[in-house]
Amino acid sequence: MESPLLVYTTFPDVDTALSVGEDLVRERMIACMNVLPGMRSVYAWKGSVERGAEAIAILKTRKSLQDQVLQALKSRHPYETPVILTIEPGADADTLAWLVGETTVPT
Repeated sequence: MESPLLVYTTFPDVDTALSVGEDLVRERMIACMNVLPGMRSVYAWKGSVERGAEAIAILKTRKSLQDQVLQALKSRHPYETPVILTIEPGADADTLAWLVGETTVPT
């Protein structure tokens, strides 16, 4: 049985996030990407503490596409080492049906 999957990542800006999200939606790997602008980050990188402005992206897909989505996301991501986290939430039947329908390639 299919299960939903949320993928969390950040991008340097909203336009980059939306461009990647649109590609993945068109390729039917994800059903949706939510982009939240204006995040400020403090993070460790290569031995120093950095600060930056980013946009949060939450991708909605299904568990069976996890490897494909993560590979596609990494290949399109502008960061050298993007943070990509997955969450396996529950979903109601209508939401799950929508996710499956939008991420299934028509025959």
